[in-house]
Amino acid sequence: MLIDPEVLDRVIDHALRNGGEFAEVFAEDRTSMSAVLDDRKVEELVTGTSRGAGVRVISGETTGYAHTADLSESGLMKAAEVASAASRNGSEQGHIRQVALEEAVASNPSIVHVDPSEVAKSRKIDLLARADDAARAGRDPITQVSASYGESKRAILVASSGGRLVEDDQVRTRFSVSCIALGDGGMQTGYETAARTTGFELFDDVEVEDLAAKAATRAVTKLSARPAPSGELTVVLASGGGGVLFHEACGHGLEADHIAKDSSVYVGKVGEQVAGSLVTLVDDGTLGGEWGSYGIDDEGNLPGRNVLIENGVLGDYMWDVERGRKAGRNSSGNGRRQSYRHLPMVRMTNTFILPGQDDPDEIVAQTPYGIFVAQLGGGQVNITTGDFVFGMTEAYLIEDGKITAPLRDANLIGNGPEVLMRIDAVANDFGVMPGTCGKDGQSVPVGCGQPTLRIQGVTVGGTAG
Repeated sequence: MLIDPEVLDRVIDHALRNGGEFAEVFAEDRTSMSAVLDDRKVEELVTGTSRGAGVRVISGETTGYAHTADLSESGLMKAAEVASAASRNGSEQGHIRQVALEEAVASNPSIVHVDPSEVAKSRKIDLLARADDAARAGRDPITQVSASYGESKRAILVASSGGRLVEDDQVRTRFSVSCIALGDGGMQTGYETAARTTGFELFDDVEVEDLAAKAATRAVTKLSARPAPSGELTVVLASGGGGVLFHEACGHGLEADHIAKDSSVYVGKVGEQVAGSLVTLVDDGTLGGEWGSYGIDDEGNLPGRNVLIENGVLGDYMWDVERGRKAGRNSSGNGRRQSYRHLPMVRMTNTFILPGQDDPDEIVAQTPYGIFVAQLGGGQVNITTGDFVFGMTEAYLIEDGKITAPLRDANLIGNGPEVLMRIDAVANDFGVMPGTCGKDGQSVPVGCGQPTLRIQGVTVGGTAG
């Protein structure tokens, strides 16, 4: 255990002596390693460690937080004093609350069979070299390949004045390949990644050669791409490839802190129809092995399978401890933070639309004209209005029910709630893609997913006349 339970008990008691209503200690011990092979040369081989704790005290509407790299009792006591002083004006002075901590056991959805830190660095470099060779094999237009490997191990402990004492070990492993192709169509890029909350056994299921081939093929194919059409068109999103749209354009608006600030388009709409009847949107941190999964959140709560929208009807929001306390709600297991240096906030885990009944090939076959989006890139979203702009990094024209010519990068422009209403077909396939979610200066790993689905009427910002 990172900190002795008796020490934690005294620190929490000390944090509450000045009138706090809630106190929490979050401790973290993190190690990481990353390697990058760029143009057949190892350009980066980095290891890192981070260890510390944060103390949070809530008094009324005021939250005090202090963090320290000193995990001794004296170091934690100093942090507790600072956090308590910062929250002191939030409630009546002199309130003392003593709570005995009871250790709980977290049920981690991800079992690690091979600790990445125990695998020789030479094996990891070999994976990078194999990916580089596979990306270039038989593909003359490929001029540059960058392959990266990363691993992290994060041990956390959460103790709170509610009597909670729980720990979790989170191990994540990832591998990605980026390729550049040069030809008459200019310079084009292709990218592919695999990332899971698991150990080095990731590579029992993932062939780095396959990842590299997909990234390279994507770049080469785009050399012959034609300009994308513009205007309002039917769009088919491929399984997994468009999940980021629903994460950004819909998911953030369902986080309770945005609801509390009245800065979400979904404020006050619980029980209302906010999407087509084929749409069920879920946030689930219990999915074994997925990038956004964990055994406990960063406030010590178990993650859940939270159905946010069911058959088009808004059912609930996502909650952390602070927003839940103010609304008289329990946390939904969505309290997350980047590190011990940060306060927790409401964050998504793995957010996705559930599969439907349609055949993915039939959805395309029944689309006379439109765009098939195999992969979306980054974008911008206005959470208050739901308006968004996303880049299409791999897309094809649909003509007479068939996927035909590749298209150059273009944008999808629309509104999250309107897109949800315009989904008229949802396939029975499913895919989740790993990603990194940024919010208020903090980044955390998440999963984004959806089955193949069709949206009637999305504005495409192409360049074709």
